[in-house]
Amino acid sequence: MIALSLAEIASVVGGQTHDIPDPSVQVTGPVVRDSREVEPGSLFVAFVGERVDGHDFAAQVVEAGAAAVLASRPVGVPAIVVDDVQTAIGALAREVVRRLGATLVALTGSAGKTSTKDLIAQVLQRKAPTVWTPGSLNNEIGLPLTALSATEETRFLVLEMGARGIGHIRYLAELTPPKIGLVLNVGTAHIGEFGGREQIAQAKGELVESLPEDGTAVLNADDPLVRAMASRTKAKVILFGESDEADVRAENVRLTDTGQPAFRLRTPSGDSDVTMRLYGEHHVSNALAAAAVAHELGMSAEEIATALSEAGSLSRWRMEVTERPDGVTVVNDAYNANPESMRAALRALVAMGRGRRTWAVLGKMAELGDEALAEHDAVGRLAVRLNVSKLVAVGGREASWLQLGAYNEGSWGEESVHVSDAQAAVDLLRSELRPGDVVLVKASRSVGLESVATALLATGAEGEVSAR
Repeated sequence: MIALSLAEIASVVGGQTHDIPDPSVQVTGPVVRDSREVEPGSLFVAFVGERVDGHDFAAQVVEAGAAAVLASRPVGVPAIVVDDVQTAIGALAREVVRRLGATLVALTGSAGKTSTKDLIAQVLQRKAPTVWTPGSLNNEIGLPLTALSATEETRFLVLEMGARGIGHIRYLAELTPPKIGLVLNVGTAHIGEFGGREQIAQAKGELVESLPEDGTAVLNADDPLVRAMASRTKAKVILFGESDEADVRAENVRLTDTGQPAFRLRTPSGDSDVTMRLYGEHHVSNALAAAAVAHELGMSAEEIATALSEAGSLSRWRMEVTERPDGVTVVNDAYNANPESMRAALRALVAMGRGRRTWAVLGKMAELGDEALAEHDAVGRLAVRLNVSKLVAVGGREASWLQLGAYNEGSWGEESVHVSDAQAAVDLLRSELRPGDVVLVKASRSVGLESVATALLATGAEGEVSAR
C-alpha cells in the first residue's frame, strides 16, 4: 500500500486509535486479512468469520511486525477500531485510489472475467507497473484489498468486479471509480439469483453507468445485451468482437492442432497476428477485450499481439493443461462452471483431442435456479453433438441430468456414465484411460472436482492417491 500513518488511516475510516503509542507510525506493508501473510509494516484486518475471528490473532500479527490491527473492538495491541471493518477497508481503498492517480480498469461479465483480467494484466504490465485482482477476489472484500496492494509505482490497476444482485457493481465502482469499464458478456451464471438475463444485464451495466465522461466503455459487439449498454453511458465507447462493426476485431480465427486459438488482430492503429498459449476458441473474445483496453491506453497492435501470444494463465484450475508421462492429457478447469463456460470447455476439449479419445468429467453448475434442469440437460446433449468420446457425470441430481441429456440425445449407453462422487470418477478413469486420451474436469467450485485432476496427475503407486 502507499505509505500512510496510523493517524491518517484512522481519519479516513472514521476509527478510534487504541493502544497506539505513536500515531505517526506508518503502514508501509500490505493490508492483509490472513495472519500468515503479515509482513513488517502491515495493517491486519480482523474480520469475524463463521469459524475464525481475526481478533484472536491480534497479538500474534503485531509480534510478527504488523503496524496495527483494523478491528471492530479493542484487542490489547495497537489497533484502529471501527464500527464495521468491511466498510472501513472500502473507505480506505477509495482514498488510496484517489491519491494514487493510476488508471483504473474494471471489468465484469457472466463468463471469462478472470481469464480476461489475467490477459489485460499481462499486456499492460509491458507498458507500466500494473496491479491486478489475484484469482477471483472480486467482491466487496477482495476488491478493496486488491486496490490497497497498489504502491506509488503503480500506473495501472486492473480490477475484476463480480455481482450477485442489482447494486453490487455500483457499490464496487463507488469504492474504486474506474476510468475504463469493460463488459464481456451477459450469460446465465447466477441466473437463479438474478431472475433472468435482463436482470443480469441491468446489474452488469452498472459498470458503464459509473464511468466519467472522459472515460471509456469497452463493450462486446457480439453480445446484443452488452452492446445495448452504450446508451447507458456518456463515456467514449469502443466495441470489440468478431463483428465487422467492432473497433477491435479478430479475422481468420482458427485453432492450432493443439487447440490453441490463432487470429489476425485488427485495431484502429494497425493489424498483427496472434497465436495464443491458452486453449480454446473462447479465449479469442477474451483476447480482443484485452486488446481493446490496451489500444485505448496507447499500445500498438504489434505490442498487443506479442503480449497476447506470450500470455499464460495466472489463476489456478482454469484450463490448466498437463500431459502425464504416459501421454494422457489432463485439463483441469474445475475452478467454476456455468452453461457458457461449460460449452466453451467442451469445444476446447474436442479441438485438443483431434484423433484422440476425449473424456468430459463434469459436475453440477450451481445457482441456475429454475433453469438448472434444462441447462444440465443441454450440456449433456452438447457433449454428444461434439462427439466427446465419453461423459462422466459426477455427483447427485444435476449430474444425473447431464447423463440423461447425453443418453437421450444419442442413445449413448456406455458412452455416458453417472458416478456418485470424485473418488468413483477417479477409480473409473484409472481403470479405463489409455495413453493419448484427453480428460477435461469441470464443475462449479462447490463440487471440488479439482481433486479428480489432482489424483490423475499424482505420481506414485496407483492405489496410493485418493480424491477425497
